[in-house]
Amino acid sequence: MNNNRYNILIVEDDKAAGKTIFYELRDRGYQPYYFERAEEALVFFQQDTVDLILLDYKLPGMSGEAFFTRIKEINPLVPVIFMTVLNSVDKAVQMLKMGAFTYLTKPLRMEELFHDIANALEKADLVKEIRRLQEDLQKTFSFKNYVFNSEKMQPIIDIARRAADSNANILLSGESGTGKDVIANIIHHLSKRKNNKLIKINLAALPETLIEAELFGAVKGAYTGAIETRVGRFEEAHGGTLFLDEIAELSPAVQVKLLRVIQDREITRLGTNKPINVDIRLITATNKDLQQWVKEEKFREDLYYRLNVIHIHLPPLRERKQDIPHLIDLFIKKYNERESKQVKAISRDALSDLMKYHFPGNIRELENIIERALVLAKSDILTSADLPVFVRSAENLCYDTIIDDNSLSLPNKLEVIEKSILENTLKKYNYHQTRAAQELGISESTLRYKIHTYKLLKKGNSGNQALNSQ
Repeated sequence: MNNNRYNILIVEDDKAAGKTIFYELRDRGYQPYYFERAEEALVFFQQDTVDLILLDYKLPGMSGEAFFTRIKEINPLVPVIFMTVLNSVDKAVQMLKMGAFTYLTKPLRMEELFHDIANALEKADLVKEIRRLQEDLQKTFSFKNYVFNSEKMQPIIDIARRAADSNANILLSGESGTGKDVIANIIHHLSKRKNNKLIKINLAALPETLIEAELFGAVKGAYTGAIETRVGRFEEAHGGTLFLDEIAELSPAVQVKLLRVIQDREITRLGTNKPINVDIRLITATNKDLQQWVKEEKFREDLYYRLNVIHIHLPPLRERKQDIPHLIDLFIKKYNERESKQVKAISRDALSDLMKYHFPGNIRELENIIERALVLAKSDILTSADLPVFVRSAENLCYDTIIDDNSLSLPNKLEVIEKSILENTLKKYNYHQTRAAQELGISESTLRYKIHTYKLLKKGNSGNQALNSQ
């Protein structure tokens, strides 16, 4: 880390402590700026580039809290480390919840301070790079406003960015709907191949008998129905990127041929022995556990290692829920334009329902939910009533609506109603299982089973044992 390029702002009313920090920073190669009053530091912050702030919580005049709030309004990306005495720790913790990087208690331990400074600057650099990447994506191709704001996605985008310039094969894994095709788009459009084609093929959507011809091409008469010579996807992607989705669907015979193509960088059309050189960047994707498939001999081990040079795993939406509000905004804009609607936002209750939902279909399911809600919305605000019944929380459900919903089968209607009754009863007794079971007229073991089935754990608990049962 080149410390010379980092400007660090110190705001500390204790001159001796402030000067000590100033000289320690300067001696370690940083560029420090020291102010005793927040008002003066704010003027400097508005006029110059600041990479990190060391902020005393108790200051004369403008308080550390007021200064923190103001600078976050100006630049929310700048990391802030609070310096506080022990009796102000509670306030410092409150600042952490508002976006501060960390806090240290006085007297400061310099090694601890510089450890936190290095971590804060490293994380800030990553966030800036991701923001720059998102801006570049908007400028360089038409896939606008992809949302990667959660902490879980930041290292993934960083890997994709760094891998883009190489020719190494990339394997994308993750549940269906997590955005593997989006990552493939990003890698291609940030690579040196961006001016050539990105060819995508979903192997699961093709009949097994046609996959080989689709990938490698075929000459006229090579098989029944081959009435003309066909160029395969490998040839079509020459000079660019080939994205093979659902790679686990390949038959053993085609796996062997794909392995040979990767090794020799040439393909042979069906019906001929003439090899054709191909220059492609290969990205593959799967929602299966390929390592397990290798152990079960469903997938060739040598092919797996050829494909898995760089592995990027995309977490499900339920593990990156920070992205949900931003994705909702994106989808509202998208479908407003398509449907000529003027929906402005989503209500607090509807957003709460979506934040609680587990999204088995991930981002694709969220997009479908918002599309449906926007098309059927009766006002310019999406409400809980606009969401499918299986998404809504118990307090927002109307049983008549569930019964009249023709999109749900009878078993699904019964499940939604049962879940609603269980959730309401558990909340009524503050998740006390014995009392809830007594009111419901079922045994505690049955209630525990249904709690596990419907994922009705009290917020903040990590297991059934955390619920009251005495």
